[in-house]
Amino acid sequence: MTAARLTEAEAAALPLLWEGDVAVAGGGSAGCAAAVAAARLGARTLLIEGYGFLGGTGTAVLDTFYGFYAPGPDAPRVVGGIGWEVCEALTARGEAFERPNTYGAGTGVTYEPEALKAVWDELTSAAGADVLLHARVTGVVLDGDRVTGLAVDCAGGPRLVRAAAVIDATGDAEVAWRAGCALERPRRERPLQPMTTTFRIAGVDLTATPSRKLHALMAEAAASGAYDLPRREGSVHRTVHPGTGHTNLTRVTGLDPTDPWDLSRAESEGRRQAAEYLRFLRERVPGYEDAVLTGTSVRIGVRESRRLAGRTVLRREDVLAARDFPDAIARCGAPVEDHDGGTGTVWAYVGGARTGLTYGVPYGCLVPRTLRGLLVAGRCLSATHDAHASVRSMAQCMATGQAAGAACALSVRRGADPGGVDVAELRGQLLADGVIL
Repeated sequence: MTAARLTEAEAAALPLLWEGDVAVAGGGSAGCAAAVAAARLGARTLLIEGYGFLGGTGTAVLDTFYGFYAPGPDAPRVVGGIGWEVCEALTARGEAFERPNTYGAGTGVTYEPEALKAVWDELTSAAGADVLLHARVTGVVLDGDRVTGLAVDCAGGPRLVRAAAVIDATGDAEVAWRAGCALERPRRERPLQPMTTTFRIAGVDLTATPSRKLHALMAEAAASGAYDLPRREGSVHRTVHPGTGHTNLTRVTGLDPTDPWDLSRAESEGRRQAAEYLRFLRERVPGYEDAVLTGTSVRIGVRESRRLAGRTVLRREDVLAARDFPDAIARCGAPVEDHDGGTGTVWAYVGGARTGLTYGVPYGCLVPRTLRGLLVAGRCLSATHDAHASVRSMAQCMATGQAAGAACALSVRRGADPGGVDVAELRGQLLADGVIL
């Protein structure tokens, strides 16, 4: 046995916790959608999440979904299905609203994270999925070249999960990495995208200082040497609660979120930067004089880490050319949004301009090249650095998660490997379930 891979004989020594059709590792946007999709199609499904709540980055770090709309005037909505159900459920509660993006990512859907936790609880419960919280995958069970289960560390100690199909929706490709899958090596192409600690403030008048003025004040304050502001084009936006704001300001560079010491340093540095940005807002920005910090993100937000090197690799040229694929299982119109190591953000639009064009996300991006019984979904799908900077939005995470969940349920029903699922049948199922293709 290695630290990551277990044989069937070694796995048999672990107490069996759960056995069924589909096990989903990671309860973020991709994993929740995958679990709901699989369970709705009749698969006995388990969703494994490390926190005590679902939603991942969507509830621990952020408060706005991007990727539902392509950028540009009168741009179309490009994601439906389970992701759009989530938006409708939040809106019906009065806990979400659409917010035009003043940069380039298209209209966002801003929501209350606490409400999103409840929505995911309700959707997974209604679908009949089993949810295991406070649990983390520590190993992968292999029978030859097939993934047959997971070792998890949970409240009761080490346990065994057995499943006919496994979905890696961990964001960091934890399952694929532990199983020995071929992975993209982001740092070989370019430095990893920076991490961001978000924070929330109350007692502010956001209308007093428009975004462009805020950026000018950031640049002026940084140039004075009185403030350490690594990013000069960040945002403070309104939330569902009057007089409050949510930030996307900090920029932690040069650290690897899959390295234990780097991640620890990043968390501390993110909080330090949050305090510095808050000091700047209070001292230099009209409307923020009485700002009160109400909380920082549960963890630092990670844009990029490990990725699968899959059957298909989505590339920059595919994105910018608005390419379609015969096995497309989702659509994306988000620009290549590269938060480089400098003070700004580099944008490159699908089709070269903000015209509402979209591209297809291939099913092959979810499929490992060698191992059977495993799919990936969400941020760790197979893409180059630049393509990943477009397809990583939470709406696309939900869309690829729904596709992975449906594919695994169909493969179990047919007694086949998810990598060999009939793509025409899968696309038909997704269309029937409201997915936009």
